[in-house]
Amino acid sequence: MTGGMNAMLRANKASGQERLSPSIRTCTLGFSTYGMPSLRSETAIDVLAKIGFDSVELAVREGWDADSAELSEARKKAIRVRLEEHSLRLTSLMEHVSPLSDKQQAFALERLKLATELAHELAPSTPPLVQTVLGGGDFESSKNLLRDRLGRWVRLADETQTAIAIKPHRGGVVSQPAEAVWLFEQLGAPDRLRMVFDYSHYAFRDLPLIETIETSLPYVAHVAVKDVKRVDDRVVFELPGETRNIDFADLISRLHGGGYRGDINCEVSSMVSKRAGYDAVAAARTCYRNLSTAFERSGVERPS
Repeated sequence: MTGGMNAMLRANKASGQERLSPSIRTCTLGFSTYGMPSLRSETAIDVLAKIGFDSVELAVREGWDADSAELSEARKKAIRVRLEEHSLRLTSLMEHVSPLSDKQQAFALERLKLATELAHELAPSTPPLVQTVLGGGDFESSKNLLRDRLGRWVRLADETQTAIAIKPHRGGVVSQPAEAVWLFEQLGAPDRLRMVFDYSHYAFRDLPLIETIETSLPYVAHVAVKDVKRVDDRVVFELPGETRNIDFADLISRLHGGGYRGDINCEVSSMVSKRAGYDAVAAARTCYRNLSTAFERSGVERPS
């Protein structure tokens, strides 16, 4: 068994997801409610199940409908029941925190603790991971501080038995897989500190798909997909499959071939959702059409 496969086994065990075995061949196709800012979470779950998605990521950020600090016990129960009724898997909770200043770190730990607790309340048998970016800044001047601050995140993840996954983000303090891997290795590759892979943040940056997948695979616990195009000197995000600048069938195939058995989750950028006339349900349907086709082309099975 390869080192990447061993790492995936540890990650799946740590996050409560299914363990890899030769009999597990599937990846799930999901959608993030980050792309449904106007919908109540229960309604979003109903819509996504009707469209045909296998899984969902809930945005639990401050001020959102499923804000982990504001969600009542009654609504937690309603969301859990909806997920169970639709057999829709909850794979991730989306946060948005940074550890760079003392104040930010205190806020991050507070929010991450709330999210990890919510993960176990909403899906007790298979708690989702909690994902976040790390804010802006310069990696070289911040990397040692990041390493030390993330060490506290690892302790929280272990205490709550929940995986925390960081997403390298275009323009962020951690903006590419190699930087995230440096942090993981400095911390001893902890089981519950993982990576979110989102190639849209590496496109047009001399970071080839094959190389970023190979670098990321030993640590990937969640995959976000959206599309990207260049407009003059700007990079603009679009719905996955709409620009054809990313071969999502190839992406899915390569991740699966390297041992990944998690979620392929459609993420709608705020660049898209804040446009006039944006229709969240129509966007979800477009994402499903494009990515279900990519799954078929990849040869990778989804849960029956």
